[in-house]
Amino acid sequence: MDSQGGGFGAGDMTAAQHVRLAGGGAVAPVAPVTAHHRDDLMIGEVIDISGSASRILIDAATIGQLSSSTDMAVAMAGQVGAQVKVRVGNVWLVASIRDQKLHDNGQGVIVASIDFLGEGDEEKITGRIHNFRRGVTRYPIPGGKVYAATSADLKQIYAADERAHVEIGTVYPTKDIRGSLYVDAMLGKHFALLGSTGTGKSTSAALILHKICELAPQGHIVMIDPHGEYSAAFKGTGALFDVDNLAMPYWLMNFEEHCEVFVTSDGRDRQADCDVLAKCLLQARQKNRLAEGMSKITVDSPIPYLLSDLLNILTNEMGRLDKATSSAPFMRIKGKIEEMRADPRYNFMFSGMLVADTMAGFLGKIFRLPSDGRPISIIDVSGVPSDITGVVVAVLSRLTFDYAIWSRGEPQRPILLVCEEAHRYIPAKDVGQGQAVRKILERIAKEGRKYGVSLGLITQRPSDLAEGVLSQCGTIISMRLNNERDQHFVKAAMPEGARGFIDSIPALRNRECIVCGEGVSIPIRVYLDTLEEDKRPASSDPLFSKLWRESGGEDEILERVVKRWRSQGR
Repeated sequence: MDSQGGGFGAGDMTAAQHVRLAGGGAVAPVAPVTAHHRDDLMIGEVIDISGSASRILIDAATIGQLSSSTDMAVAMAGQVGAQVKVRVGNVWLVASIRDQKLHDNGQGVIVASIDFLGEGDEEKITGRIHNFRRGVTRYPIPGGKVYAATSADLKQIYAADERAHVEIGTVYPTKDIRGSLYVDAMLGKHFALLGSTGTGKSTSAALILHKICELAPQGHIVMIDPHGEYSAAFKGTGALFDVDNLAMPYWLMNFEEHCEVFVTSDGRDRQADCDVLAKCLLQARQKNRLAEGMSKITVDSPIPYLLSDLLNILTNEMGRLDKATSSAPFMRIKGKIEEMRADPRYNFMFSGMLVADTMAGFLGKIFRLPSDGRPISIIDVSGVPSDITGVVVAVLSRLTFDYAIWSRGEPQRPILLVCEEAHRYIPAKDVGQGQAVRKILERIAKEGRKYGVSLGLITQRPSDLAEGVLSQCGTIISMRLNNERDQHFVKAAMPEGARGFIDSIPALRNRECIVCGEGVSIPIRVYLDTLEEDKRPASSDPLFSKLWRESGGEDEILERVVKRWRSQGR
């Protein structure tokens, strides 16, 4: 056969005849298929072998006959995304069809590219697959027969093994084969959930987290929710925090986070302001009695201090004659601190009540230590003023990582940190505000698994994520992505064997996703389960056609809205 797959060196027979003769005669009529004997389901032959991807010839007439089968897997035989199997010795190789084209010089013959998914042993009596595993030890040779995979085969291929797993939906194209995620493998190497707006991303995230909570009621999950959607979904199983009850002490911030909040200048002035803040912050921390017995205290040490002490130290330092700078940096920092103390929107962080040493209590509350049957804490940052949202997320992320580092040697309590709208916090650009949160989330992506911190990223714009973060995610769950740039970005991050699945990302239905990587044995396309109404996030789109027919009570609505708006409260 030539290198293009365009012809055969076997005289003048057509490609279709060639395929049929390879099977030892014409393919028997199949309507409908019930037998599982492999010769009933032969659809073609291997023509080209190369590493992970190879090519096969398929007889169009045969797959046309199989399309009336009652077995959904067999009815889909030969189509893009369907599975086929090839026998090598006493082992079945399973492959997924990536693309197809009509053969150059044969009527009714299709050339298809396939990606090998793995292999399983042949059951002696039935010829079915069992003991399926990832990877290929022996490749077939050109001329090997290709068969349609049956539902019984797919059940074996997709069956979850004894590892801890959660079932999330039904494997395409079947109606009854369950798709599972291996929890330890998925969380051990981070995961990303991607999908354009309106594809059911929030509901899918809620579904996966609910399943994990059911599996591990003593778990430790922190979910950062920027839109206040998830409180509705986890009111029964989670601890819910927002600006009214978060009570996050300002002194938990490290020096870099302090700079992001209190230093407003740019360029050379910024460096001068940061130097002044570093000096005064250290003195303020050292005034606490907790600091008395400690030999080494830095500006980063989470030791409580009074904002009034910090202001007094700034005033004293400013009055010194031997200071190296003008008074401007001191004035700028003092002005900003006083502004934030006076602004009620920042009370959840800068209230005078938060100066007591509540660190252990705060960590226990946020990380669910102990869980008390509520393994997930939803932190709704929608009410946090936008200029410090990044810092709040940075503090929560860094506390997660630092806790994991300093608790080594203790009984381990791994923590899952889930970050919705991740492209906000780990942007591709590495300049400007918000670098503290970007640095810590990148660090968790690279090093978190060594310390038992898992990262779950949820985003609708994977191409806006910092480069390298997506490739650190061992499991990628992709829903429909409409933007071509996002599709290319995901393609680059997904493993080689999943290429056939990736091409179907723009064509996925709502609530349908492709999962590949560590969390599944082989890449799968899954139609996700329906989530009960009371477990869904509050993220449904408004129905314009219905809501624009309603009227009445607008004056009262406006009055209530303006009142809330002015008081900056809900």
